[in-house]
Amino acid sequence: MAWLSRALRVAATCPPPVLGPRALTGRAGPTTEKSVPYQRTLKEAQGPSAVAQGPSRPLPSTANVVVIGGGSLGCQTLYHLAKLGVSGAVLLERERLTSGTTWHTAGLLWQLRPSDVEVELLAHTRRVVSRDLEEETGLHTGWIQNGGLFIASNRQRLDEYKRLMSLGKAYGVESHVLSPAETKALYPLMNVDDLYGTLYVPHDGTMDPAGTCTTLARAAAARGAQVIENCPVTGIHVRTDDFGVRRVAAVETEHGSIQTPCVVNCAGVWASAVGRMAGVKVPLVAMHHAYVVTERIEGIQNMPNVRDHDASVYLRLQGDALSVGGYEANPIFWEEVSDKFAFGLFDLDWEVFTQHIEGAINRVPVLEKTGVKSTVCGPESFTPDHKPLMGEAPELRGFYLGCGFNSAGMMLGGGCGQELAHWIIQGRPEKDMYSYDIRRFHHLLTDHRRWIRERSHESYAKNYSVVFPHDEPLAGRNMRTDPLHEELLARGCVFQERQGWERPGWFTPQGTAPVLQYDYYGAYGNQAHEDYTYGCLLGDEYTFDFPPHHDVIKKECLACRGAAAVFNMSYFGKFYLVGLDARKAADWLFSADVSRPPGSTVYTCMLNHRGGTESDLTVSRLDPSPQASALAPAFEGDGYYLAVGGAVAQHNWSHISTVLQDQKFRCQLIDGSEDLGMISIQGPASRTILQEVLDADLSNEAFPFSTHKLVRAAGHLVRAMRLSFVGELGWELHVPRSACVPVYQAVMTAGTKHGLVNAGYRAIDSLSIEKGYRHWHADLRPDDSPLEAGLAFTCKLKSAVPFLGREALEKQRAHGLPRRLVCFTVDELLSGWPSACSLSTSWGAA
Repeated sequence: MAWLSRALRVAATCPPPVLGPRALTGRAGPTTEKSVPYQRTLKEAQGPSAVAQGPSRPLPSTANVVVIGGGSLGCQTLYHLAKLGVSGAVLLERERLTSGTTWHTAGLLWQLRPSDVEVELLAHTRRVVSRDLEEETGLHTGWIQNGGLFIASNRQRLDEYKRLMSLGKAYGVESHVLSPAETKALYPLMNVDDLYGTLYVPHDGTMDPAGTCTTLARAAAARGAQVIENCPVTGIHVRTDDFGVRRVAAVETEHGSIQTPCVVNCAGVWASAVGRMAGVKVPLVAMHHAYVVTERIEGIQNMPNVRDHDASVYLRLQGDALSVGGYEANPIFWEEVSDKFAFGLFDLDWEVFTQHIEGAINRVPVLEKTGVKSTVCGPESFTPDHKPLMGEAPELRGFYLGCGFNSAGMMLGGGCGQELAHWIIQGRPEKDMYSYDIRRFHHLLTDHRRWIRERSHESYAKNYSVVFPHDEPLAGRNMRTDPLHEELLARGCVFQERQGWERPGWFTPQGTAPVLQYDYYGAYGNQAHEDYTYGCLLGDEYTFDFPPHHDVIKKECLACRGAAAVFNMSYFGKFYLVGLDARKAADWLFSADVSRPPGSTVYTCMLNHRGGTESDLTVSRLDPSPQASALAPAFEGDGYYLAVGGAVAQHNWSHISTVLQDQKFRCQLIDGSEDLGMISIQGPASRTILQEVLDADLSNEAFPFSTHKLVRAAGHLVRAMRLSFVGELGWELHVPRSACVPVYQAVMTAGTKHGLVNAGYRAIDSLSIEKGYRHWHADLRPDDSPLEAGLAFTCKLKSAVPFLGREALEKQRAHGLPRRLVCFTVDELLSGWPSACSLSTSWGAA
């Protein structure tokens, strides 16, 4: 781009006359000497700090809920708490409302996302900002409905948008797929020569941060809530109850303390610091995030906002100008987050931002001759999976998170504020918020600095990328490996990552495919990996059609159906529930009757009070033992061994712990996940193979389905369970960590003459779908009941035993099911079937 080189040379000697980068570099510290669209706020911020004036109103001595942070999420949460009838709710803001990150946000709202839940969250934000607040207060929030355009410069993007349009129809979101010519008619200044089409959503728009938060605060105050500005929080007081459970007790500030049982951390970039006050780990990082505002553009008035995903830029209408921003591969980390930062900005690093300009000018060519009026570069918080952090922290009861919104706090604020309010009031949200729940992250990762940094960078850099069904992260890999990792790697295992665990995805016959150290996609002086096996195999997955190795995975599936396959499932969560009240706890926790004789194994669900499914798992009754072993702890009373999916292990652990605490059961939950491996041998030949390895009779009579025994395998004591997640004869071997390799090798040796093959989770997924088995959280979510999902057999409704969620199920059964999960089969694959049925992408903000 010759014009860009010229602009850089000119910028070195004089301010830029056109939209081109200046010779400026980012500085670590903030500056308030900027020309930005929010002149009034900046002018006020340049004077003496308002904090020195003291709090804007006296602090109450007590509060039912204290919200920390007066940005979008803090104000929305306070408003919804007040609207739901919570009295005595208080919001504490260390400066003034919107300080920190909210005040400089672009304020875009796009109604369509690939998740049904997110579509509902966005719809609620739009209702609150465009209608509810004005009706309640008579104040205008600054909502502008000018529509939104998604740009498709390739066929895959257009197919993706068509799926979004179909999802939107189900939720009443009007949208239209436009041809390039129709797009040009709607947006005359746009270059459409390279377009396949666009998706137009006429009711998208923008919000004013200051107007929205001010109106939210006034509406909340009208219902009895209090907003106290200029009141920095200095500490969280924690008490330990009689059962050893840590609970929130009070919030300490520079101007006094407030006794409260509930704190909501909505502190944005500063959420980690607030978490440390309470001993809570908050996995997010702070980064510079920027946009520029152009001079006046003739003919741009009333044009829709634009997202060009493939160019990784967005164009927001700003009156008669445009705000231009995007997501780059080398964002600047804010290494030392200052607690004095309020309404300041960073100098824009043009070397970082320049990469967005080419895409913006290609899309709207008039920008090449348009001046830059102002630059806005402020801090934003980003998370390892580009999803917000919400819900009650597992380390501290009464401490809730509403932070880490990845620059999407304004657009998700209304929906998430409402769900967070429900979470606080009734112990869980109304919708399925698992993807946002802080409990989705394993506790070993939430303070792992390298994992958080790498994953947050990759999520930021790929924010606008197409998310293909079998994409895998390259960041934060090899953090948690089981004893079989090197053995399987040598046999061609292509690994997947789930919550830090490396688990087998499939096996390539073309040698080894190790995952290399994260290269930051060549950013920050790193050398980008080129043409390495794992990266090439992953690149083959970037399709909605069958990848080249589809037949390899097919052979793994057919081997399981026709002979046998061995699956390494060591990453599963493995817990023990033991103690005097363990049976009472099991009866209450599990929907199925698990109080059967020792040696039994039961597939069951765990429910919430609304009858939604929090988990599915297997529960095995144990014999009491006064002596601990590698396969069971010592315990008195009753004992159960729980096996749960590794990706949701932390969620399961937190749910069980919360129920035990709330019900005051006298029992222990013990995590044995790191101490045990798990090998599953499935298929018609599994009995013959294992009979050569195990010192037990594996006949139907001696070893019935859904039972378990302690047996010896290759001389090592293991727990064998006769179970199947793929619909074939099979056993799981739960093996002490030190014995995993010899037991696995013995199984493989015995299986050589019987057609035994290694297989991964890609085969498991295919095989279980074929049998109609449910996968939590893919098929089965916290807002789905077992009755709706066809899992009524897991519920002990014919007994009189009470269990969590029973009343809700009985009401649902009495009134009839409004929906059901069903499986469809086809006689033959249709042409283009993979592309037609795949859903994709998790786009971030702006």
